[in-house]
Amino acid sequence: MTRLSVNINKVALLRNSRGGNLPNLIRVAKDCEAFGAEGITVHPRPDERHIRYADVPQLKEVVQTEFNIEGNPTPRFLELVLKNRPHQCTLVPDEPGVLTSDEGWDAIGQEAFLKEVAGRLKEGNIRVSLFINVEEKQVEGAKKAGADRVEFYTGDFARQFLKNPEAAVEAHRRCARVAKEVGIGINAGHDLNLDNLRFYKENVEGLLEVSIGHALISDALYFGLQNTIQMYLHRLAE
Repeated sequence: MTRLSVNINKVALLRNSRGGNLPNLIRVAKDCEAFGAEGITVHPRPDERHIRYADVPQLKEVVQTEFNIEGNPTPRFLELVLKNRPHQCTLVPDEPGVLTSDEGWDAIGQEAFLKEVAGRLKEGNIRVSLFINVEEKQVEGAKKAGADRVEFYTGDFARQFLKNPEAAVEAHRRCARVAKEVGIGINAGHDLNLDNLRFYKENVEGLLEVSIGHALISDALYFGLQNTIQMYLHRLAE
């Protein structure tokens, strides 16, 4: 089974736009779990334009499924993660001010740095996932850097899927085979949605988890949060 982790960044962005506490991020996280989500993902960025660092300990108190914190491993970020000890930390090479995560690690060129960070996280009993571009050498590099999982960047897949689904997923198939050979788990995320999720899951062997935020929250505006989560779970179960 492929687990669905709901990224609630966009909920926090909506809250922050008015400066109050509506929608209530903690309530939304609890409701996502009650509606069937198998994980909650947050990605605090340095400018805190959506998830605030202060949200993390509050979420840690209430999340009953898998808690995943994404982000660039700056000293401040690592301090936050090690203090709150989520089940998983997904390391993402975001530059300050970047709009969204659309580039993976060079796990080969930055092996020493990533190995040091992964070691610190593992000492805290935190599973480590590396956000990577879909290249066989990066899967191998992530394994050498000490990661437990890779998260495939699926933005390019989502764009190409509209024209040629088979071509769009081919690199992901190859990288999934490499991941199986070297013994590293597979997550995926970025622009996965109700139209492409089933196809992606059916074609990427060993897919353990998808993290979906923007598309899922957007769909919830039409279908409601409970119905939307069930729709995504149905795509993963088919």
